Amino acid sequence: MRPLARDAAIAGVIAVGVALLAWRGSPGPASAAVIVPSPTLDSRVTPPKGTQTAVFAGGCFWGIEAVYEHVKGVTRAVSGYAGGNVVKPDYEQVSSGRTGHAEAVEVTFDTSVVSYGQLLKVFFSVAHDPTELNRQGPDVGTQYRSAIFYANDEQKRIAEAYIDQLTKAKTFPRPIVTQVAPLKTFYPAEDYHQDYLVHHMDQPYIVINDLPKLDHLKQRLPELYRR
Repeated sequence: MRPLARDAAIAGVIAVGVALLAWRGSPGPASAAVIVPSPTLDSRVTPPKGTQTAVFAGGCFWGIEAVYEHVKGVTRAVSGYAGGNVVKPDYEQVSSGRTGHAEAVEVTFDTSVVSYGQLLKVFFSVAHDPTELNRQGPDVGTQYRSAIFYANDEQKRIAEAYIDQLTKAKTFPRPIVTQVAPLKTFYPAEDYHQDYLVHHMDQPYIVINDLPKLDHLKQRLPELYRR
């Protein structure tokens, strides 16, 4: 959905939303965030310093990017597109839902500070709702699907094992629908999408859908949060 369209879609319900949030005493859609256990199968966090990349999709990439930019050990987070067949797609093409791509975020992380499993814990607990099929909040379509695009066999094993662990533990009230798929290519999104939350802190969409995710990261996973 285009930035202006996102605002238009929620403009008519802001007053109702504010009243509802006040009644609930919680900061928005991300209040559904769940405290999940750490993965039993994970990569090691050991020196020497090195970097890896991980790609996650879970709704609008603005919020996912912002969350990971506040995770210790993450050195870079880039909004973009992954999982489809169109080469170098643009935002309009992906928004049509016909490219097969999902809005995704490429996360570069220091393996001596944070593990891949810890990034998954953030993904499943505060970054998005893994039980929503082809949507997140007000955004609907396959381009908003929940997906983990693995870069190697180790990432695949850890991701699949973690989903199995969370499923057996009945961590969520509904089945996890997250797709685990090989990363073919990641295409960075247009410049105006990068650090979108930082530059649009007062935008209604950001206030209602994304800022609560940062609050939950700080409150529920303080050991992973950084300013």
